[in-house]
Amino acid sequence: MRICVYGAASPVIDEEYIKKIEEFGRELVERGHSLVFGGGGNGLMGAVARGVREKDGQILGVIPSFFSEETIEVIYDKCDKLIETETMRQRKQIMEENADAFVVVPGGIGTLEEFFEILTLKQLLRHNKPIALYNVLGYYNEVFSVLKAAVDKRFIKDSVYDLFFISDDPKKVFEYVEKPDKEQRTIRELKDG
Repeated sequence: MRICVYGAASPVIDEEYIKKIEEFGRELVERGHSLVFGGGGNGLMGAVARGVREKDGQILGVIPSFFSEETIEVIYDKCDKLIETETMRQRKQIMEENADAFVVVPGGIGTLEEFFEILTLKQLLRHNKPIALYNVLGYYNEVFSVLKAAVDKRFIKDSVYDLFFISDDPKKVFEYVEKPDKEQRTIRELKDG
C-alpha cells in the first residue's frame, strides 16, 4: 500500500514529535507499505522519510520547484523518486493520485489544508481512500473539537465522522488505513446542499 503522509515542515518543533514520526516511518515499512509525501527534509516530513529510509522503504517525494529555487524548504535528498511540480495544486494532485491512503500527522497551515481538502473530496465521493489523523500528543484535539462544534451546530452532517479516523495509537492508525472501506454512500448521506 502507498501511504501518503501529510505533516509539518518546520525545523523547530519539539523532538518528541520527531521521534514518534520517525518510528511511524519505520513501522510503515515493516508493515509492507511505501511512502508518498511532500518531499521536505525538515520537521515531520523529514522524520517520516528518515524512518522509512532506515528500513530501506520506497519513497516518492513531490515538491514544487519554487521551494528549492526560492529556498523555502529543505528537500529530502534520499527519495527513490522526486517529482517537481510548478504549483502546490499539482503537488497535492500527484500525491493524491499516487496514494492508497492518507495519514495526517501534526502540521501547520499546509497540513491542515491538505487534510480538509482530502476530507472534502471524500465527502463529495471523489475518492474512497482511508484518511487517518495520527493525534500525536493530542495535537489534533482542538481540530476535532472544531469539527464537533460544526456538527453540533448543523453546519456539517455527523456522517463526517465516518470519513476519517483519529487516534494517538500508531498501530490503530495503521489498522484503520489497511482495511478497505466497502460501504457505498451517496453524496446526500454525507452532505447537505
